Amino acid sequence: MQWDDLMILSQSHSAISGIDWAIVIAYALIVFAIGIAAGFRRRTSSSGKQYFLADGNLRWPMIGLAMFAANISTVHLVSLAESAYKFGLVFGNFEWMAGFTLVLLALFFAPLYLRSRVATLPDFLERRFNRRCRDWLSFISIISAIVLHIGVALYTAAWVLRGVLGIPIGHTILGIDALMFFVIVLGVLTGIYTLVGGLLAVVWTESIQTVLLLIGAMCVTLLAYWKVGGWDAMAATLATQPHPLADAEGSEKVTWSTANFLDMARSAGDASGMPWYAVLLGYPVIGIWYWCCDQTIVQRVLAAKNEHHARVGPLFCAALKILPVFIFVLPGTLCLALVQQGAFGGEAPASAKDTYTFLISQLLPIGLKGLVIAALLAAAMQTCSAALNSTATLVAYDIVKRTRPSTSEASLVRVGRITTALATVLAIVISPIFGHYDTLFQGINSMIAYLAPPITTVFLLGVFWRRASGRAALLTLLIGGLLGLGAFLGDWFKLYSMNFMITSFILFLGCLLVMIPASFAMPEPLKPEAEALIWSRWSEPIRGPIARPWVMDFRVLASVVLVIFVVLYGVFW
Repeated sequence: MQWDDLMILSQSHSAISGIDWAIVIAYALIVFAIGIAAGFRRRTSSSGKQYFLADGNLRWPMIGLAMFAANISTVHLVSLAESAYKFGLVFGNFEWMAGFTLVLLALFFAPLYLRSRVATLPDFLERRFNRRCRDWLSFISIISAIVLHIGVALYTAAWVLRGVLGIPIGHTILGIDALMFFVIVLGVLTGIYTLVGGLLAVVWTESIQTVLLLIGAMCVTLLAYWKVGGWDAMAATLATQPHPLADAEGSEKVTWSTANFLDMARSAGDASGMPWYAVLLGYPVIGIWYWCCDQTIVQRVLAAKNEHHARVGPLFCAALKILPVFIFVLPGTLCLALVQQGAFGGEAPASAKDTYTFLISQLLPIGLKGLVIAALLAAAMQTCSAALNSTATLVAYDIVKRTRPSTSEASLVRVGRITTALATVLAIVISPIFGHYDTLFQGINSMIAYLAPPITTVFLLGVFWRRASGRAALLTLLIGGLLGLGAFLGDWFKLYSMNFMITSFILFLGCLLVMIPASFAMPEPLKPEAEALIWSRWSEPIRGPIARPWVMDFRVLASVVLVIFVVLYGVFW
């Protein structure tokens, strides 16, 4: 398929107009220019701190927006809508439960990270335990950034572009599979501006792209909500009409039940595979790793101007996490109700994976359609750029600087740029792995579930228990990593069937059973530099006078965030 064929195919499927194309291309060029401008703003500085940590000068609004942006990828818009089309709002738990773990980051982890003034979380682990723990976490963090952040973002963004253009699976563009063609274009474009501008380019573009993403998602939700006739009409339709996939064959088959389709809590045996106890037990394990111990996410906190901004930034992000259930998850359920109402003339998504692109093509007028497609690309590019920068930081500081302490700052920046280029290529090659899973959201969270338990265990005990020893931590990371690999392979080859959230909790218990006895069996004196990295009691980080103005005190803000999420769960539980 050549470019002329692509344009004809696009027009024949009424995908996007010339105006929409112009908006998408203009957006891509603007983001690219902003990223390059961030590089020039650094002028000719060779400071590693400026390149990797934006000179340690980020304030809370930018930290919160950048954390939210680094988390929200195209996989959220595509897979959350897909899951909601099949099972309702239950997968919104991944968004609202994040609010609680972000409060943990703000209260307990962020102050220790900032006081240690580390550039990476593996560096923090070395100061608390030992160098071998740092090496292990560096390797795992690099792999997770390339596979879980960059790879999945590129794959889902390419899937969206293929969908909105109406290109059938297996067709080619310029002799390359269409899906891989879009993966390559998006990867190269994002890699270039990240390579040139460093973290400053990432944060600038993330802040802008987050606003665009929210506007685009809100447009889809509001139009679908208006068209379906409101909440009561949607609920009534869901309660009386059959699910269009209820009798489908293969992976799309669902067990249709309207009794709790709009509830967040499900009982055992629910078709979603997400019973309430699996969420309560499993999410904290994967959430603490993702939000409190993952370099890609926490790097914005490491670059905070001071401890106040390091605490308030994650709380601002937590407040933003209220929105995804309504603007990323709900559209899938609205789409189902509209299909049941016959609102699209009998048409329905060809596959649940196409739910979001189907809504875009059916609901949005010319111009606005291009804006929302640009928002989808924004979601992918911002996640890729964040992970690329964190990968470059890890390689520069945890591998090169550690093995060659005399390496100059200018050399570290060069290493970071080379790493960015190589990571982009590797992510492009690896991205098709996510086609193995029934849903992309299941794929990424399953992998996190097997990766997170040992890291969550080591960080939790490391900051709250003085007797946790370095040798016990290393043993936990190694044994936990092997157990997680075994669980992943068993799942991949369908050797067992267990909810991945429950699996994650069981692995976490296993890691605790390794680290606690091992710390008693292999005790070590606490290093002097580790004294400041441990809380003597859980209440220590929330003591002190109330800040002025009191409404900006992190304890007040954390309390407000917690109350909001408790109320939301009270309504939707």
